[in-house]
Amino acid sequence: MKKIAVVLSGSGVFDGAEIHESVLTLLALERHGFEYQCFAPNIEQMHVINHLTGDVAEGESRNVLVEAARIARGDIIDLAEAKAQDFDAAILPGGFGAAKNLSDFAVKGSDCSVNSDLVSFIKDFAKDKKPVGFMCIAPAMLPHIYGQGTQLTIGTDQETADAIKAMGGVHQSCPVEDIVVDEDNNLVTTPAYMLASSVSEAAKGIDKLVDKIALMLG
Repeated sequence: MKKIAVVLSGSGVFDGAEIHESVLTLLALERHGFEYQCFAPNIEQMHVINHLTGDVAEGESRNVLVEAARIARGDIIDLAEAKAQDFDAAILPGGFGAAKNLSDFAVKGSDCSVNSDLVSFIKDFAKDKKPVGFMCIAPAMLPHIYGQGTQLTIGTDQETADAIKAMGGVHQSCPVEDIVVDEDNNLVTTPAYMLASSVSEAAKGIDKLVDKIALMLG
């Protein structure tokens, strides 16, 4: 049975992993009969957002691994312990946690850096040409992992696309229900909630991303 690593970045669209995207990913993987294991870095979040008001919750702090455990129902492992050799593919749902906790893209744009454990983990997949899927804002990190010329999408947002181009990535505009495939790198991306206005819209692209990874795995 194929086994997929799913990397989360907290819990909640504004400061962690996008919950709908994460759950849709897990559902799609189960429908294909894949096993999966969730991971998250054992670090503090950049900040905490009150999801009712959208404001920063001053004085609050939360741990990315602890928060992501809510989505994984407790079955989650520190990203520092992850080994690509144990998995056939990897997927990263989006949410601002990808741009705030797994990287600092939300603050620094094209001058961003990416969590070192994530970089080394995904680079091991890249080295062996194992399939990897990134969704929503998460693909903005990919030029730092796969290098110049990486083909990807975050949807249609021009400012984000320009930052990706500045990092050496090749952005392709893409509708919410579709995917962009970098055949050279076995890399699949989809806009998800960068464009989706409903959970069913997000599901179309996420299902297609997981379908494509399944196809790559044979």
